[in-house]
Amino acid sequence: MQNAVKEIMSKNLETMDITQNAQEVAKKMNEKRISSVLVVDKQNESKEPIGIVTERDLAIRVCAAGTSSKEVGIREIMSSPIETIEPEATVETAADLMLSNKVRHLLVVDGETRKPVGIVAPSDLNRYLRANMNMDEVNARILEAIKFEELTEP
Repeated sequence: MQNAVKEIMSKNLETMDITQNAQEVAKKMNEKRISSVLVVDKQNESKEPIGIVTERDLAIRVCAAGTSSKEVGIREIMSSPIETIEPEATVETAADLMLSNKVRHLLVVDGETRKPVGIVAPSDLNRYLRANMNMDEVNARILEAIKFEELTEP
């Protein structure tokens, strides 16, 4: 399937232990040039992600709150549970899921094992759209929507 999530997802998953703090997360995200880090509990043998910290979490829950990133634990700022999608799902399904759940990152999990295999971030969707968007079709749909609104207004 050409527009499957597995075609656009980022396969490099970075994790951090729940015992670490917000400053350590921010440093890792900066060093790796990534927008999210999966949170794991290394005490738990399964090592499955229990949450996610995104740039937005850092901005809202640390910076905007005026707290010291050294004093804020990952547990306090992570988003949990993590929204997931399977690799075979369509990019459109991923975008709908992100919009309906008001999230910017989807963890891609294997359909059978439920193990993480990738992540879909806004940058992945942007790359897909740039490569696949037909502006004539987009403009035609916008015009149709405008005409429909004009016809249905009282």
